[in-house]
Amino acid sequence: MIPIRDRNPSGTFPFVTVGIILINVLVFFIELSLGPQLDSFLFQFGVVPVKVVYSADIPDSTFVNTYFPFLSYMFLHGGFIHLIGNMWYLWIFGDNIEDRLGRVKFVLFYLLCGIGSALVHVYFNSQSGVPCVGASGAIAGVLGAYMVTFPRARVLVLLPLFIIWEFIELPAIVVLGFWFLLQFFSGTAAISSAQGGGVAWWAHIGGFVLGIIFIKIFSKSPFTG
Repeated sequence: MIPIRDRNPSGTFPFVTVGIILINVLVFFIELSLGPQLDSFLFQFGVVPVKVVYSADIPDSTFVNTYFPFLSYMFLHGGFIHLIGNMWYLWIFGDNIEDRLGRVKFVLFYLLCGIGSALVHVYFNSQSGVPCVGASGAIAGVLGAYMVTFPRARVLVLLPLFIIWEFIELPAIVVLGFWFLLQFFSGTAAISSAQGGGVAWWAHIGGFVLGIIFIKIFSKSPFTG
């Protein structure tokens, strides 16, 4: 199912959500301008599990080039579809979480979900030399937070029914719960087959779970912003 929009208006304009989207789009156009240098750029600023796990054995490894990618990777994307899909989910669900947390806490929430999801990815793919890039892990945190905060919010989705596609409204807990189960079963299958298919399933799973945890912690925090 493909979410189209939610019927859950936020009380404030989502400046942070829009800002994150614009940054991702800008960085993607920078990627397009790199030409043949793109692969080395992604290897440098994406999260490469073997570089993290075996950093002590890499002569030119530093704290910056080993751990800065945990921040930079979530603003990089591997193609138009990757970028559009991520930004579409963020646009639909991010505004309500930003409205609930406030702008400053939402920034911290988003970054922590992204960093945490990358750590989960490294744990489950410790021998991989493929750079992990994309905002999916951070956005998965937004989805997890949305599911537990607005479980009954109506979400309009495009649903494939055999040979036809139909628009239907479903509760957020159904839409996002289904999304999580898809990630979980895909991640489990990737482990058993020793093939990840190029998708960081466990970054999605980790981000989603962390989003559920962090939204509860951040919501109870007396700090507002």
